[in-house]
Amino acid sequence: MESGQSERFFIAVNGTPVAARAGMSVAAALLHAGVPSRTSVTGEARAPLCGMGVCFECAAIVDDVPLVRTCQVFCQPGMKVETA
Repeated sequence: MESGQSERFFIAVNGTPVAARAGMSVAAALLHAGVPSRTSVTGEARAPLCGMGVCFECAAIVDDVPLVRTCQVFCQPGMKVETA
């Protein structure tokens, strides 16, 4: 592996493999894959807004823990993410 590259692995998002790299936030992996973090009460797709854990727009279920702010969590191999 060349210097500056990080290991590529997959996380499961709603049961589908999504590519990620070490040091990548779950929110970034979701954005890169085009998967919204959640759906608003009116049905709109939502995604990270503040990127620092204040707005909760990126909240999802991560490894069976609800309301995880995905902008604050780094991807790990085998991680399971469920969006609402």
